[in-house]
Amino acid sequence: MAVEVLTTADGRAKTALSRAHAARWFAGVAGDAAPLPVVPPSGDAPVPPLRPARPDRPRLLAPRDVPRRGPGSPEGRAALLHAVAHIELNAVDLHWDIIARFAHVPMPPGFYDDWVRAADEESKHFNLMCDCLEARDSHYGALDAHAGMWRAAEDTAGDLMARLAVVPMVLEARGLDVTPGMIEVFRKAKDSDAVEALSTIYAEEVGHVAYGSKWFHFLCGRENSDPKVVFHGLVRRYFPSPLKPPFNDEKRAEAGLPLDFYWPLAGEARR
Repeated sequence: MAVEVLTTADGRAKTALSRAHAARWFAGVAGDAAPLPVVPPSGDAPVPPLRPARPDRPRLLAPRDVPRRGPGSPEGRAALLHAVAHIELNAVDLHWDIIARFAHVPMPPGFYDDWVRAADEESKHFNLMCDCLEARDSHYGALDAHAGMWRAAEDTAGDLMARLAVVPMVLEARGLDVTPGMIEVFRKAKDSDAVEALSTIYAEEVGHVAYGSKWFHFLCGRENSDPKVVFHGLVRRYFPSPLKPPFNDEKRAEAGLPLDFYWPLAGEARR
């Protein structure tokens, strides 16, 4: 199911498939349908692609080449919604990818429950952003987008602990820092549909960061390793930029990220 989502290009089709598979997964877990295998038999699982299928649009550019638009105009706010839609579509693939790519790592059933649920919620988030864009006579793919978002997945393709450290515990945690400001932009503009959609995303992203922290700590416990030391080492190795304050300390704590995990990584100059 994960590989089928990853190899579907169209955003709306990808997220519809994602939500259908999530519903089937949880129906099986609850006993209302035929149970699904938690880990496919060795050698039988299809190999996930290194990069997920993508639609022809948006055109993907280097970060420095993506035009900057201020949120003070309707066009700028539409560009912001488009950027969030792009992030959410990448997140759908990231959550299915962690299931498919690391199926060889023995993990409890709850690991799969968490990431299927996260993928389902990210699919909802993408569709919320698409609905907002279409209400503004736009659509996902109307603007250019950031090409570097899948880099973290490629860099951590061989290391589950690194994937958990970099994707939910760094990249998604960053969303907890910046989303309140985005909500305020749309509140001031009296864009109530965008405020409602972003508020839903903000509330549910806490859980995704928490899943990352939970399973990262689980793996550290399995190896009898200090989670903070391991986290700092992996982020310094796989994430090229310093973490940027201000941080949303309250929501990060709610998601299981203590201050001493991320503040020591703020402002460090590294390759």
